[in-house]
Amino acid sequence: MQFTVLMSVYHKDQPKWLEEALDSILNQTLMPNEVLIMIDGPIGESLNDVLNQYKSKYSIVRTHQLEKNMGLGLALKMGVELASYPLIARMDSDDISIPTRFEQQIKHFSLYDVDLVGSVILEFEDKPETSNIIRKLPEKHEEIVEFSKKRNPIGHSSVMFKKEAVLKAGNYRDYYLVEDYDLWIRMIETGSKMYNFQEPITYMRISKDFYKRRGGLKYYKSIHRFKKEMYKKKYITYPQYLKTNYASFIVTMMPGFLRSWIYKKLLRKKK
Repeated sequence: MQFTVLMSVYHKDQPKWLEEALDSILNQTLMPNEVLIMIDGPIGESLNDVLNQYKSKYSIVRTHQLEKNMGLGLALKMGVELASYPLIARMDSDDISIPTRFEQQIKHFSLYDVDLVGSVILEFEDKPETSNIIRKLPEKHEEIVEFSKKRNPIGHSSVMFKKEAVLKAGNYRDYYLVEDYDLWIRMIETGSKMYNFQEPITYMRISKDFYKRRGGLKYYKSIHRFKKEMYKKKYITYPQYLKTNYASFIVTMMPGFLRSWIYKKLLRKKK
């Protein structure tokens, strides 16, 4: 089964982290047929040097330049449309995939009738091998659907999905920091079946501003709009809407150190 790896890069990304991410997807036990990197606006000399280096070394790496910064949702929307193969594996520009990630996902697609395969996520700040913080996520489709009514049920940088299923759901939208969650809900509504491995296949880098970006009025307004949309189309009940919206308001408006503690101690588990 042929597949594209889809990544987006913008000017705030770190060249060293980008190199580590690319190395992890170009040293797999099963190589991708294409690595498509969306360059989301001007990115500067250092990041361009990294991309040019990998393009010259690997013929499967190609880039698509956007004139201005569009945001992750719109960059990925275009990337899905440009992807050459029927399966697409997502990868963030600062995360790391384990060497057997793609082999495991392709095997699952070949054995089962699914449209998306992700995994639980191992989070790290410095080196993945030193971390034991896991974001636990539901395994089977029915559990994923139920979990999605409260929180995001899929780790974005771990997923491989069918291009056809994503397009059927309407593709990515411009939805600040919830563009993935928004897509999963619409995929579920259009009949997509999902599965999460219960061992991590992707290591997610938690940078210093990770918890900061998940706070503030802009993020709350985005979540509020998203949850309200879920309620209006009857994906969640009114009590569920009130409960999740209230919880989101409390967490996004609290000081950063408290938000960090809640994420690490209450929403994550030790490996």
